[in-house]
Amino acid sequence: MNKINIGLIGYGVVGSGVVKLLNQRKAYIENKFKTEFVIRTLCDLRIPQGSTKGLEKTILTKKIETVLDDPAIEIVVELIGGLHPAKEIVVGALKRGKHVVTANKALIANSGKELFRLAKKQNCHLYFESSVGAGTPIIKTITEGIVGNKFRSLYGIINGTCNYILSEMTDKNYSFGQALKAAQKQGYAEHNPTLDINGMDSVNKLAILAYLAFGKFIDVKDIYREGITHISHDDIEYTKSLGLSIKLLAIAKKENKKIEVRVHPTLISEDHPLASIDGIYNAFYIKTDPLGNILLSGEGAGQMAAASGVVSDLINYASRGSTSALPCNLYSEASGLKIKKIDQVRTKFYLRFMATDKPGVLSVITGILGKHGISINSVTQKAHNPTSTVPVIMLTNYTSEKKLRLALDKIYKLHVIKSHPVAIRMEKLS
Repeated sequence: MNKINIGLIGYGVVGSGVVKLLNQRKAYIENKFKTEFVIRTLCDLRIPQGSTKGLEKTILTKKIETVLDDPAIEIVVELIGGLHPAKEIVVGALKRGKHVVTANKALIANSGKELFRLAKKQNCHLYFESSVGAGTPIIKTITEGIVGNKFRSLYGIINGTCNYILSEMTDKNYSFGQALKAAQKQGYAEHNPTLDINGMDSVNKLAILAYLAFGKFIDVKDIYREGITHISHDDIEYTKSLGLSIKLLAIAKKENKKIEVRVHPTLISEDHPLASIDGIYNAFYIKTDPLGNILLSGEGAGQMAAASGVVSDLINYASRGSTSALPCNLYSEASGLKIKKIDQVRTKFYLRFMATDKPGVLSVITGILGKHGISINSVTQKAHNPTSTVPVIMLTNYTSEKKLRLALDKIYKLHVIKSHPVAIRMEKLS
């Protein structure tokens, strides 16, 4: 029986889930993998009181050094999140020759390059499956399952909070505010949900996926980001009538030597498999060569979903052995790749203008769009009411982001336009 001593740092939602899952699957892991995982030390600022199942023989401490300086601990599990002191913990563990498992997306997105190279130098493993998709094995799929393929593009629904909010707005006719409150009540959104709804959580995850798929470390500041706070129930209703579904997508594409990476609400055909991914579920739609198109989906949030990914990393480490190398090169970069700026990206757009219901308004709007080289596929103006504003809905042909933004700035300055125009990009995924 192989005995592996673990130092667990962080006993929050995920950390307690890991303890619970290791306890539940103890006999299975020992029988199948001939490995006994022992949580030798637990470090957390709030030490659990009394006897906690699975921690009866565990050293409880508030001092990180108790974990890092213990030669008996073989692998450190970092589950505190954030950049600091998480980075110092992981660096300290690797420098002491300890292997690391983390679920920390911000850490891997911002410091992955440095950490992978340090792990290589120290002949240590750094596992991070739960950093993207919780327990849905997208990391292992890219780095092992389909590692022999060329990656053309990747589309991900990778934030369960936003997906839940958009699903509630669609299914229950909720406003954004009502859907957010429902997500918080269910525990799917934080008390302060800013990093989720503004797209930053998805940006961190996309930076990781883009590196794994294309071999380019991308600074999170270089990833275009747009959240979902400007999406109204009206937009969902209008687009639904057009056979379209709104999803917050993380998009990475590679063409020749350029990569485009962006996170924003996106309209896709309601017939596409991604359109059916609702609630807290995550999904990844990957275009590869020669395998073709791949869809991977699973719960992307929740205690046990994240704990599943962490425990899978522990078992992968135990099964692989402490000295064998990972099959995917995680410490060097592909050369010559450049980031395509958002201004250069060409897509179709859904546009909504709240305009005074007067003769000639449509012609003024379309005239400005035409002067910027933007052609219109369709126009819909809702019920006439001369005493108030009415929505004007347009679908454009392919145009550049730069042209559209210049046109929208001019349109917004018109006295007949009463609020900021809403522009949602459209993607053809099939």
